[in-house]
Amino acid sequence: MEVIQNKGIRQNLMTFITLVCINVFVGSMVGLERTVLPVLAKEEFGIASVTASLAFIISFGLTKALMNLIAGQLADRFGRKSLLIIGWIVASFVPCLIIIADVWWIIILANVLLGLSQGLTWSMTVNMKIDLAKDNQKGIAVGMNEFAGYMGLSLTALFSGYMMARYSTRPEPFLIGFLIAGIGLILSILIKDMQSIPATKSAGKPSFKHVFLKTSFLNRNLSTSSIIGLMTNFKDGVAWGLFPLFFATTPLTGSQMSLVIAIYPASWGIFQLVTGPLSDKWGRKWLIISGVILQIAGLLGILYGNHFSLWLIASLLLGIGTALVYPTLIASISDVASPTWRATSLGVYRFWRDSGYAVGALTGGIIADYFGIGNALLFTAFLLIGTLFIALVRLSETNVYKNDAL
Repeated sequence: MEVIQNKGIRQNLMTFITLVCINVFVGSMVGLERTVLPVLAKEEFGIASVTASLAFIISFGLTKALMNLIAGQLADRFGRKSLLIIGWIVASFVPCLIIIADVWWIIILANVLLGLSQGLTWSMTVNMKIDLAKDNQKGIAVGMNEFAGYMGLSLTALFSGYMMARYSTRPEPFLIGFLIAGIGLILSILIKDMQSIPATKSAGKPSFKHVFLKTSFLNRNLSTSSIIGLMTNFKDGVAWGLFPLFFATTPLTGSQMSLVIAIYPASWGIFQLVTGPLSDKWGRKWLIISGVILQIAGLLGILYGNHFSLWLIASLLLGIGTALVYPTLIASISDVASPTWRATSLGVYRFWRDSGYAVGALTGGIIADYFGIGNALLFTAFLLIGTLFIALVRLSETNVYKNDAL
């Protein structure tokens, strides 16, 4: 493992670009099943209960959240590259299990492995980019990372939806998963492992318990960021599981449905190229608050829309709103956390954030089973409104640089 002597994106451009490419493939692993698995549960496995059909998201979210928590500590102690490689090895089993599964629990097992791999690979790519960046480039670094991941996710979700419509739910949509895992693994082996502070100089680093409590409860900005992150992915867990089922009840064609579903993560990914750097120049707080407002508007637009163009606009707003908060929250955490415990703090934040997948899928599924999918979406919108008030009261500006990041 090397220690960075000259920090900055320009000074480490090739390493940074390689990390961006790696995260395209990290996101693509999730995109493989984004459109297909809710349909697969209903059509091939005959699962009528929405809650039961969303068990794959619950297993994914819980596993990814827990791995984020562990990965942050391990990254601070042992470096990033080895964990990145292990994550890709685990990911290579996911498409195989989905293709051969003859009972639903194998699909759930595949998503446990997907959660493990994502907790390692996505956590490491974002930490490695922040390691390379200067203090006034954190937003750019995180924005590029999240842009790459969610563009990979959205393009693969669109591709898998097309393959499902043209062929079948299995195996065609998942065959590309073997290529994705292979390329991701090769690039990860080739990347340099560099940290801003070597693991051997961690004397005086606070305990995990202290960092966990500080990030979760004690520090106003860190804990508020964790709440907003959790609710953002709560909404995404609901969207992931319920949007395909919701739009299946509308007059949309299969291709229209795939496009509406895909535009949400696509805009989420693309606009992070803008929102990450903007948070370096303008600050974090009001971008985060604006993002929560747009998420509420987008979710309500999807619920009350009645035409393809309206649903497309609502999905776009939902993606832009998520893009405003996603890299900005991570950059805000990095503003507050010291480099000696930053990866651990980010791991705690990502634990709470990605727990939202599981909590959202479980809560949304239960409400959808008893009160209908529309009421599950409305309940999620009300929770986001509550989150908005929390952000207005508790969040303060953390970016003290606010200047040109390049």
